[in-house]
Amino acid sequence: MADAATAAARAARLDIWTGPVDPRPVTGGITNTNFLVEDAGRRCFVRVGADIPVHGVMRFNELAASRAAAELGISPPVVHAEPGVLVLEFIEGRTLGEADIRDPDMLRRIVPLLRRCHRDMARHVAAPALAFWVFHICRHYARVLTDGGSRHTPLLPALMARGDALEAAVGAIEMGFGHNDLLPANFIDDGARLWLIDWDYAGFNSPLFDLGGLSSNSQFDAERDDELLGLYFDRAPDDALRRRLAAMKTASLLRETLWSMVSELRSEVDFDFGAYTADNLDRLERAWSAFAAPAA
Repeated sequence: MADAATAAARAARLDIWTGPVDPRPVTGGITNTNFLVEDAGRRCFVRVGADIPVHGVMRFNELAASRAAAELGISPPVVHAEPGVLVLEFIEGRTLGEADIRDPDMLRRIVPLLRRCHRDMARHVAAPALAFWVFHICRHYARVLTDGGSRHTPLLPALMARGDALEAAVGAIEMGFGHNDLLPANFIDDGARLWLIDWDYAGFNSPLFDLGGLSSNSQFDAERDDELLGLYFDRAPDDALRRRLAAMKTASLLRETLWSMVSELRSEVDFDFGAYTADNLDRLERAWSAFAAPAA
């Protein structure tokens, strides 16, 4: 990834601006370099970032998903795109936090948004588009870590065995189009509606992964998980559905842990990936223990 100064210079010289602009950094992400640009009274969000093949981030796919989500009305319009740069209309609003996502009233607003994504995005995405199968991604990360001589290599056999068990527990799936990175900060509330942003990892997937990721990233308890499932499927969850969600919730933590381990090896971003790995390993251990505990 380009350094901030180089990225800002690239954002400033895009030929879409009516005159000189001063890109202002937007904080929050650790994969891309983001800016707010004001031009002739218009505010735009500018993302500068190349493909990241080791993480499956391919900008053609992000662009296709961004355009589809904008057509669907769940994400801001795309203003401009060129290799390594994506420009969107800037959404004035509040990014959500974990506590916001756990609020029952907010959850009732989020679930219809996710259903629209899963059920309708595929009608708008221009081919080609990627798939996102968390267990394949975890196996890929394990190979990258092994080949790179990661300090975490001794942990991989046990982690991969857990991944196999989780994949078996998920079972057969229905395919939808997923966002696949449901961090709280990827939701923006403008006071009237919710927006879903950042389609780096978008692709065809089981909707259960987004539900598991939402639960994991906002640290839902069992009661909130039941509410999530009930809202999404329009029925009270049974034990089988609860277990499948628990499997995906744990798988999302496995993937995040391995993502951080790979980032320790490969990323040039100034971020404490070691601490992030340790935190996710701890959360993964707790989620696995809950998943593997004998049924009461």
